[in-house]
Amino acid sequence: MTEEIKSTEEVKMSEEVKSTEEVQSTEEIKSHLFAIRTTGGQEKVVMRLLEAKANANKINIQSVLLVDNLKGYVVIEAINPSDAYMAVEGIRHIRGQLRGELEFKDIEGYLIKKSTVSQLAIDNIVEITGGPFKGMKATVTRIDTEKEEATVVLLDASYQLPVTVDANYLKVISET
Repeated sequence: MTEEIKSTEEVKMSEEVKSTEEVQSTEEIKSHLFAIRTTGGQEKVVMRLLEAKANANKINIQSVLLVDNLKGYVVIEAINPSDAYMAVEGIRHIRGQLRGELEFKDIEGYLIKKSTVSQLAIDNIVEITGGPFKGMKATVTRIDTEKEEATVVLLDASYQLPVTVDANYLKVISET
């Protein structure tokens, strides 16, 4: 009888241990995002220096993010704020750090690329930003979403000239 009591107690203990292990494994680790201000044009240098320092000193930095649209800033992801401060300390071209933390929603727009084709519609007036027709204005006549191309009619030409252009080279000027 005492053996049965011990075995049920052992089973209960093992179930408790398993449940705490499951909670720990399913528990999400909260990381913090910090915006680091750098000298303009030196973002890549700072990013590489941070990477080298993290590898050499074993500082616990999850990632370093360089965003093209945020000139002069590098974003650091770290579990502890102290790790981010230690990584930044003594690195050239770092001019400071923004106070507080960034939320993921603040940088989410920079991470998810919107398709240019989704912004286009037939009869939109667009400006061509690249290729041989750079700087010309045109009207969209057809959109091919699979190839990410649009057929446009040049407005600057003396006659209607349909041209197929990569959608990444189009910037919407006005919607009709």
